Amino acid sequence: MSTTPTAARLADQYGRVARDLRVSVTDRCNLRCRYCMPAEGLPWLAKPEMLTDDELVRLVSIFVGLGVEQVRLTGGEPLLRRSVTEVVARIAALKPRPRIAMTTNGVGLARLAAPLAAAGLDRVNVSLDTIDPQEFADLTRRDRLADVEAGLAGARDAGLVPVKVNAVAMRGINDHSVADLLAWCLERGYELRFIEQMPLDAQHGWDASTMIGADEIRSRLSERFTLTPLPAADRGSAPAERFLVDGGPSSVGIIASVSAPFCGACDRTRLTADGQVRNCLFSQRETDLRGPMRDGASDDELADLITGEMWRKAKGHGIADPDFVQPIRPMSAIGG
Repeated sequence: MSTTPTAARLADQYGRVARDLRVSVTDRCNLRCRYCMPAEGLPWLAKPEMLTDDELVRLVSIFVGLGVEQVRLTGGEPLLRRSVTEVVARIAALKPRPRIAMTTNGVGLARLAAPLAAAGLDRVNVSLDTIDPQEFADLTRRDRLADVEAGLAGARDAGLVPVKVNAVAMRGINDHSVADLLAWCLERGYELRFIEQMPLDAQHGWDASTMIGADEIRSRLSERFTLTPLPAADRGSAPAERFLVDGGPSSVGIIASVSAPFCGACDRTRLTADGQVRNCLFSQRETDLRGPMRDGASDDELADLITGEMWRKAKGHGIADPDFVQPIRPMSAIGG
């Protein structure tokens, strides 16, 4: 095995190559989901700490030059960045043009779906854990379900398809209604993905013993639907195990991030809103790009920092290890 990083690609020492860049465009959010942050929110990044549009697009262009093929804009809540439509347009103008996706809570999507699609956004994932209004208000501490529903419909109408819905099942909160959520998505043509809850909450209150795992989610869905596994070969580096629902053509996915991690096929890297590159959600370290860039570093020098960080990527996230330590930064600050 080589002991030096590949110069022209985002390779690590285990043979994986990053082609999917997750870019957090803000750490702010307009919901207060209980599994993510406290009711009062978090200390947000000050504006001088945030990457400017020019800085963000420059770094994305370097990643694209290193082989990134898809850029996913995340947060926090990415729609809170006022210039997000312009950022999408500038990324879409890069050569070669990467595929552009976004993960959003959907609250502001009804107004922005069409402009984002016109700017070059290809598709969208909307986080939605329940379609029960009271459950939604309790979970997010905000009464915004109608806005999310409107955002999903707006994305579909704008052609941001397939419109995907990301959901986390939580014991005693919404685990009893996972089949209801699937039925709701099927009726509207949305593709649902359940994701195991991961230890990325700001409160560091995650408890593996209370997690709803992939097997339990599948069991609960199977009480109402017939799930037929799709061939594993169709999955590639995608994190979701997919199932046809009642014979198809609709499907549902389950992402077993904790119980059956897909680290061996991971092709992701991450850029935070303050310009740090992270090779894994659960990494305990990151490499600063903002500082060197503002000090005059060339694109080649920044590329060297990026490839060096990717080369250090661990074999796996280590959640099951006895000495696992949750990252200091929560998901809202890292970017999903």
